[in-house]
Amino acid sequence: MKRFYERVGVTRLDGGHGVELDGRPIKTPKKASLCLGSRTLAEAIAEEWRRQGEDIRPDTMPMLRLANSAIDLVGADRRRIVDNLAAFGGSDMLCYRATGPEDLVRRQRALWSPWLTWAEREHGAHLRVTDGVRHIDQDPSALVALAAVVERNDDMELAALNDLVTIANSLLLALAVSAGALPVTEAWAAARLDEDYQAERWGLDGEAEARSEALRAEFEQAARFLELHRAG
Repeated sequence: MKRFYERVGVTRLDGGHGVELDGRPIKTPKKASLCLGSRTLAEAIAEEWRRQGEDIRPDTMPMLRLANSAIDLVGADRRRIVDNLAAFGGSDMLCYRATGPEDLVRRQRALWSPWLTWAEREHGAHLRVTDGVRHIDQDPSALVALAAVVERNDDMELAALNDLVTIANSLLLALAVSAGALPVTEAWAAARLDEDYQAERWGLDGEAEARSEALRAEFEQAARFLELHRAG
């Protein structure tokens, strides 16, 4: 799409802040008002619009994408999204450990085990660990506790949490990032531990490397979206 506007601004709306293009408030793809509780987030989205060149590139507007998702998708189907995210607690990647080589076992223990301890300490959710990939059932009370943590997030937070959880394949890592307990760079290293270990041993082709970088960018953008939304 060709750029069709000159001026970008942030404006007050009932209940929040919006973004205007040449004085016209923008809407979501489903024509809802782009109403943001955080002016900081609204300013970041406005800056994404300002940075567009002659052609508008939606792939360079991650904050807008997440805000649209929160309003159009999460807002319309919140119960299902909460349940889907909470379900990751029953098969969290951190609970499934390699049996070898020993250096991989050690690295998993070092990068993953602290966040199982954190989940139990902070949320009362004790998750069992097993060797291999065969599914193990978790204590229902632990899953209920984790579901309650997910439920407490508002729609904007859930949109970001959805990216964090599905990219990392770990509810615990995502919750730790969301809580500010785990820096996003360390979370990414934990999430990609197995892939990085294999790449160290066998190498990484160009296509796999490009996909990894794209996922890393999305992961970091989701964490930034949370920060902007909460900044007010």
